[in-house]
Amino acid sequence: MTPASDIQLSDQPEDGQGMVPDTHLHFAAFVNSSPDPIISKDLSGKIISWNRAATRVFGYRAEEILGQSILCLIPPHDHQEERTRLQKLRDDQTIDPYETTWMKKNGGSIPVSVTIYPVRNEAGNVIGASKTACDLSERRQADESRFRLAAIVESADDAIASKDLNGIVQSWNEGANRMFGYTAEEMIGQPMLKIIPEDLHYEEEEILRKLRLGERIDHYETTRQKKNGERIDVSVTISPIRDGRGRVIAVSMIARDISDRKRIERMLIQSEKLAATGRMAATIAHEINNPLESVMNLIYLSRQHSTADAKVQEYLVTAEEELERVSHIARQTLGYYKDTGSPTSVHLHDLIQNVLTVYNSKILGSRIVVDTRFNDLQKIVVSRGEMLQVLSNVISNAIDAMRQGGTLQISARKGTGSSGDGIQTVIRDTGAGIKPEHMDKIFEPFFTTKGELGTGIGLWVAKQLIERRGGQISVTSSTEKEYGGTTITIFLPFAMPAPRLNPHQE
Repeated sequence: MTPASDIQLSDQPEDGQGMVPDTHLHFAAFVNSSPDPIISKDLSGKIISWNRAATRVFGYRAEEILGQSILCLIPPHDHQEERTRLQKLRDDQTIDPYETTWMKKNGGSIPVSVTIYPVRNEAGNVIGASKTACDLSERRQADESRFRLAAIVESADDAIASKDLNGIVQSWNEGANRMFGYTAEEMIGQPMLKIIPEDLHYEEEEILRKLRLGERIDHYETTRQKKNGERIDVSVTISPIRDGRGRVIAVSMIARDISDRKRIERMLIQSEKLAATGRMAATIAHEINNPLESVMNLIYLSRQHSTADAKVQEYLVTAEEELERVSHIARQTLGYYKDTGSPTSVHLHDLIQNVLTVYNSKILGSRIVVDTRFNDLQKIVVSRGEMLQVLSNVISNAIDAMRQGGTLQISARKGTGSSGDGIQTVIRDTGAGIKPEHMDKIFEPFFTTKGELGTGIGLWVAKQLIERRGGQISVTSSTEKEYGGTTITIFLPFAMPAPRLNPHQE
């Protein structure tokens, strides 16, 4: 017998002339050309056919394996399962495809997907089975690579997500959940615009336009928004996802939180500004002290020789005190000068009245009603110049917030704070208020809500002076029309804190 293919059988049927029929030849050629191992066995489990793919995958040549039990390919712990399948074949029961592991000739193992087809005789009785064993090694490796990649993505600290070309989120990792506060269930199927501030929505249109063209966007620094409304600085890398034909079908996004880095950068910029301000403050103090002393001398002489009424005399005294305060401020602006003036015992309401007198014309011009309620019978020991500076900064801001008129309420009374008993001063205006997004920055140096009119150092200086005295300063504000306005609360303890050096002089 000369078969038309290399398929080997233990018993090959022949026709009356000793030749394999054409149908058998075609079947043999088909089996041998299959990329998957195809093996047949009888009802005792003996292998009766073996194709080329079986040799390639399992390592046995046909002459080595034909007549052997199928169990030589099956790990010992699965032998009972195979015996059960053989019994099902004898009983003509259906056997569903299954995945398992078979053994190679060299002792190695290989994952396979097995499909069993019963072989019947002319009477329709099952006489054996044909097994097709699909090698799953490549699929398993691909699956492992996907699982490994999925695990890396899921455990990454960065936010990793994907979206379609319409900007609809398709995947969302745990890092994105931690960064933005949205779970995968909340984001998948939603537009990516949910995490983009409204004023930056135009970015998404430009990003999608570039990605449809196959472009990649690397380390794009921008701002995104958390579920709670908080904005964070992020560095975003966005890449196109292509199908097997190279077409862009989706987009991947990796976002890294760079808020800390941006904060450090801003701090460095502020430090440079403060250093420059310190140098400038020293120059200003030197340059203006001489003319200030001349003006103070002229006021002193006017007081000595003036025949004006008592009110004028009072104004001259106030002017002299204010010039002295200006000289003092120039020397210790931003804390670059150590205040050598000894603290004195004062009623805070006297200092408040002093400041109100200075700003009286501005108050009248803005049609502001002043409502004062003082109950600070006990004096407090403070640096008079520093407290005048604090009160002047706060009251001046309140007046500027009510350019169209309003009410300025000021109270001072005994209270208790974290550092013990002291005096609590509350200064409230009925102005426009401070926007919520600015509240965390109002005590930062050089931050101002007044545009070109503000320097951004007044409240920062006030906070330094109050806290150096052992006190606290806090702000609440509302921008609602009916209840708009800002309230600043200053608490100063009666007890003086232990003296310490100015950090710029240590």
